[in-house]
Amino acid sequence: MIKVYNPADGSLVGEAPEMTFSEVSAAIDRTCAAFPAWSRTLAKERGAKLRRWFELVSADRQAFAELMVKENGKCLSDAMGEVAYGLGFVEWYAEEAKRVYGDTIPTHAANAAVLVTKEPIGPTASITPWNFPFMMITRKVATALAAGCTMIIKPSEETPLTAYKLLDYAREAGIPEGVFEMVTGDPKSIGEAFTSDPRIQKISFTGSTAVGKLLARNCAETLKKMTMELGGNAPFIVFDDADIDTALAGLVSAKLRNSGQVCISPNRIYVQNSIYDAFAEKLKVAVERIRVDQGFQDEFVVGPLINQSAINKVDALVADAVSHGATVLSGGALARPDSLFYKPTILTNVPDTAQVCQTEIFGPVFPLYRFDTEEEVVDRANNTEYGLVAYAYTPDLGRSFRISRNIKSGMVILNSGSVGTESVPFGGVKQSGYGREGSYYGIQEYVSVKYTLMAGLDR
Repeated sequence: MIKVYNPADGSLVGEAPEMTFSEVSAAIDRTCAAFPAWSRTLAKERGAKLRRWFELVSADRQAFAELMVKENGKCLSDAMGEVAYGLGFVEWYAEEAKRVYGDTIPTHAANAAVLVTKEPIGPTASITPWNFPFMMITRKVATALAAGCTMIIKPSEETPLTAYKLLDYAREAGIPEGVFEMVTGDPKSIGEAFTSDPRIQKISFTGSTAVGKLLARNCAETLKKMTMELGGNAPFIVFDDADIDTALAGLVSAKLRNSGQVCISPNRIYVQNSIYDAFAEKLKVAVERIRVDQGFQDEFVVGPLINQSAINKVDALVADAVSHGATVLSGGALARPDSLFYKPTILTNVPDTAQVCQTEIFGPVFPLYRFDTEEEVVDRANNTEYGLVAYAYTPDLGRSFRISRNIKSGMVILNSGSVGTESVPFGGVKQSGYGREGSYYGIQEYVSVKYTLMAGLDR
């Protein structure tokens, strides 16, 4: 069995099955066997089952949030926000199932008609991370099922309990065995089983760029379609014409969500020289007001990191930045000895040569960089292999359009620290992956386009 521990205090939260190769194979068989019937189910009926799943989970959202606090460590308000976010995808795709439209095209042949239809791509698989154990499941499963695909999921070994609870509610909602399957166990062997099976037509993966590249290489053997949301190194740019308090609020909210363990978390904070010192001091005041504690609190708190490896990584990045000349303005150490709680940390005068500039931090660290001109900061923001999201604060409309056009990123967020909702396309460019999740664009990742020529219409 896989034992799941609370990162806040080390207590045992629960267990999940560590499946054998034969059990994983049987689950894949069920996923593939269920596809023909599910793909022929009326879109309205698929939508109704998703809607019922939405209603059942909605009625018990507090229990889901509390389970996430225990197995993930995020604070309760953060977990409740994730439940609302994740349920949005189930509701959206329950409705979107009926809107996978095709086309008719003016014919190129006399006495013929040209039809374009969109058909479910087939059985699909997904591998999800630990940082959003609720939303990652609902976003992927709801999209696939709405399109008429079946899906088998491997959730993270760190946080499988929320995933299995969602599966239980899906069964209660009438989503059959095989249509939505779940496996847990050795990541390497399960990943190889997914990628090597020619019946699986698509894999959706959220995780590190390194693992994404490995999956892509393995999927090449069977030419599977892939959606990959990989690493990030988000720039957060504050120009001197921005409202500092608004920018600070957006930064703190975006950075400290899930203790900074978010792919869209601001990673490189560029502040224009003329406001740099004032911004840093105000940020220090704002950050030091926030408590570091376990998640069951009335107010927002910064919870623990997921495991000791995460602590070691953050600690090493801070030490490296200091060795390159950065100054620790606040934090820079464990909040309490022998724990997974790390103080929110502000680093000033960070040079671009520090590792933290080119590494996804995944922790509550604010590295502040100075800049002088728009052209300079855009060049520096683009100087990364990643391109998931970029943030900028400025009231200048012309500059906003230039930033949107010139930043190499799948998403550009102007004057806000909030990125996601179910109605927008989420995804990156460069080594942050490809494909989109959410919105109309998300369901298009699960269909294949078929062209039909109907000739002989004069008979």
